[in-house]
Amino acid sequence: MTTTYAALLRGINVGGGKRVPMAELRTVLTELGHTGIATYLQSGNAVFRSDEDDEGALAAALEQALHQRFGFTVDCLVRDAGYLAAVVGACPFPAAELEGKQLHVTYFDRTVDAERFAGLEAESFLPEEFRLGNRCLYLYAPDGLGRSKLAVELTRPRRVKGLTATTRNWNTVAKLVELTRS
Repeated sequence: MTTTYAALLRGINVGGGKRVPMAELRTVLTELGHTGIATYLQSGNAVFRSDEDDEGALAAALEQALHQRFGFTVDCLVRDAGYLAAVVGACPFPAAELEGKQLHVTYFDRTVDAERFAGLEAESFLPEEFRLGNRCLYLYAPDGLGRSKLAVELTRPRRVKGLTATTRNWNTVAKLVELTRS
């Protein structure tokens, strides 16, 4: 059975570092045998179809292919269309009332328990707030991610050690759901 997925690449095409042109990302995905490939923005978002049903195996194969092609490591998460839609549906914040830059989702490679964020004094960051979801974290940052003090605290090494994580603003989250439905 063919499933539609989104690949979320971490840390590419920002600053002068790891450059992965989207045309080459599409080529890599094609060479891996995937179909229906589309990319969104330059920040490492791709939608594709595959007969493989293991998100971890898909991510590992993509990471390996990108390393072979570009010579550097790119952490990748792969999530199926149903999961992406469920993340949108479970959003604990009023997404329809917010600007896309105010709401973000950090996707994790595995389930993250609340203990990881124990000791964080959430009240001191208000009006910024976060909530954990299914292998994700929702962040409300009314002044945007770039000005968010809570985002800095949430990504401190002691909180994300051992995790693969990548963040997308709500506009991108919603667009990926739309693209996986196409």
